[in-house]
Amino acid sequence: MAPVSFNNVAKTFGSTEVIRGISFDIRDGEFMVLVGPSGCGKSTLLRMLAGLEEITAGTIAIDGRVVNHVDSKDRDIAMVFQSYALYPHMSVRDNMGFSLRLRRAERSEIDARVMRAARILNLEPYLDRYPRELSGGQRQRVAMGRAIVRDPKVFLFDEPLSNLDAKLRVQMRSEIKALHQRLKTTTVYVTHDQIEAMTMADRIVVMHDGAIEQIGTPLELYDRPDNLFVAQFIGSPAMNVVRGTLRRTGGAAHVETADGVRWPAGSGGVDGQGVAYGVRPDHLELVGGGEPAVPGEIVVVEPTGSETELVVRIGDAQIIVETHGRTTLQPGDTVGFAIDPANVHLFDQASGARLAP
Repeated sequence: MAPVSFNNVAKTFGSTEVIRGISFDIRDGEFMVLVGPSGCGKSTLLRMLAGLEEITAGTIAIDGRVVNHVDSKDRDIAMVFQSYALYPHMSVRDNMGFSLRLRRAERSEIDARVMRAARILNLEPYLDRYPRELSGGQRQRVAMGRAIVRDPKVFLFDEPLSNLDAKLRVQMRSEIKALHQRLKTTTVYVTHDQIEAMTMADRIVVMHDGAIEQIGTPLELYDRPDNLFVAQFIGSPAMNVVRGTLRRTGGAAHVETADGVRWPAGSGGVDGQGVAYGVRPDHLELVGGGEPAVPGEIVVVEPTGSETELVVRIGDAQIIVETHGRTTLQPGDTVGFAIDPANVHLFDQASGARLAP
């Protein structure tokens, strides 16, 4: 196990800057997830940590040792790729033990480490099979087993579940998290899927355009996003956002949109300020009778079993509402929503920054 440190790390390809002076630390034994849209620089950052890309500026340290000019094979890391990267002509046993054979380890040590990893990953029945005889999930476990056998200081995962179907992705998420809880090895995991990030991470680094938008635990990012980008990227379904003008009269506040809808607001911001008003789909409560806080019309009803998602038109905006259980609502029905101002997020319309209360 080992801490990892990025200090003002930058990367350019020609005149294009893809990583812009990033600095953060990963604690010993932590499961850190780098998440962001395609092209944000997260995989490039991981490849620099792995020694597969040169560092243009700044330093990367593993266990206190700067590794900028250390060969990948000497960094004591193990990487699991999206494509599995297994040798097709080798059995599972030989794939898992190959790195130790390159180190000229004793046969008894190789066998012991391979069997230990196979037991952890339930691969013992498949040790004599070849990759072509395995399912996608089994191949990914072999790739993980090859990493475990090396007993590295740091595990690196580069979108390892992208090639799996939805059911297998859920299963493998649990297996990777359980593996980390068992081995306690520092882990850096790259994904564009914020559900993976939320369910697996101890902490998350949200990246955008080569820079860090926010670092925090999954619930910190969900409950208190620093800016509009994080607010809309973290959470599924995404946060609803409408734009308008903040109005404060007496002790009450609301945001008035151009179509005349008034959205109840809490603290933060000043009267007359242009804001982006955010509320999560599960924080809109259907109310019946009386004057609704916010009136709307049902556009689409999407039952998923235990929950129902509603697409609702409120003024000129179309928003998502998440309700528990089942509903008798139909497209065209008029409904009302109550919104607790404590669940409202206000952001500056120009900068996107969160407005402090």
